Amino acid sequence: QVQLVESGGGLVQAGGSLRLSCSTSGSIFSFHRMAWYRQAPGKEREMVAVMPSTRRSISAESVEGQFTIIRDNAKNTMYLQKNILKPADPAVYYCNGVQDDGGGLAIDYWGKGTLVTVSS
Repeated sequence: QVQLVESGGGLVQAGGSLRLSCSTSGSIFSFHRMAWYRQAPGKEREMVAVMPSTRRSISAESVEGQFTIIRDNAKNTMYLQKNILKPADPAVYYCNGVQDDGGGLAIDYWGKGTLVTVSS
């Protein structure tokens, strides 16, 4: 069973940095696309960064390139890095991974999320 487990959330001071982790139960190479999403209270879930098969981190335009995905293949772990936290950043952050079912269909896997709050 594929599992994604996020960690690293908590209370962070505004202006500080954020580093979240997403550990995969199997090989990280089994995912042809990985991404981070977030959902703030009262808002829809939005993608903040994605790493497709090219292994290049792409930050969503909606967050103005503020997020970076770092991948450690040896640890089967993906990280989300943001250097300066802003008041708009508090949310539950979710790890997402996409696998091919072998027949050309994509299967989405999600972690349970990790809560990030920002203190002023």
